[in-house]
Amino acid sequence: MLSLDFLDDVRRMNKRQVLNFGMIVSSALMIWKGLMVVTGSESPIVVVLRQSGDIKFLTKGDNNAVDDRGLYKQGQHWLEKKDVVGRARGFVPYIGIVTILMNDYPKFKYAVLFLLGLFVLVHRE
Repeated sequence: MLSLDFLDDVRRMNKRQVLNFGMIVSSALMIWKGLMVVTGSESPIVVVLRQSGDIKFLTKGDNNAVDDRGLYKQGQHWLEKKDVVGRARGFVPYIGIVTILMNDYPKFKYAVLFLLGLFVLVHRE
């Protein structure tokens, strides 16, 4: 049976492999938390959906179901650079697509996490 073989492999795993997996997971969390501290934001990665060249922002509170357009001036749909107090410190094109895919397709997210975990667990040094 496939499931019993997998369990036997897990039991025979080297302690180094388990620690390696733990280090990968904790490193990803530390990088994310570090970005939060450096940027002063709970969401240090922002997705840009337009390619017109105009940088516009749409804000949303952490616990709100909808965006903050109701708080903007009458007829204003986006914030512009002059409206923003903070400052972007970097630009990495297309990195936000990972966030969008993970949020829109939870099965994809779990599949990627499973495959990464499986790779770490069965990869022998």
